[in-house]
Amino acid sequence: MATEQTQKMVTVTAKAAEKIQEFMKEEAESPEYLRVYVQGGGCSGLSYGMGFEKAPEEDDLILEENGVKLLVDSYSVDHLQGANVDYIESLMGSGFKINNPNVTKSCSCGHSFSTE
Repeated sequence: MATEQTQKMVTVTAKAAEKIQEFMKEEAESPEYLRVYVQGGGCSGLSYGMGFEKAPEEDDLILEENGVKLLVDSYSVDHLQGANVDYIESLMGSGFKINNPNVTKSCSCGHSFSTE
């Protein structure tokens, strides 16, 4: 059964929360949650993923930050402890950025990473 957060595992900045809520409203299926996860892949071993969900899975941790309900699966929990989701706007483009204190090595393109 999904469990509620007891400590700040993943935080979401106010700007990221605003964008997440904006994008959720544009979805036809009215999602309630943003899933943040880690998966195998990339030149450094792991990469991030995000997507909208209507309901949690059995092994999900449910977090709420700045009005956004997040889901993190049991595999991703250890890799995302203390991470921060932000939304960046610059001349080079805009998008979500995950700042993760657990990263020990990342590739030069910045899309994959590894932790200990």
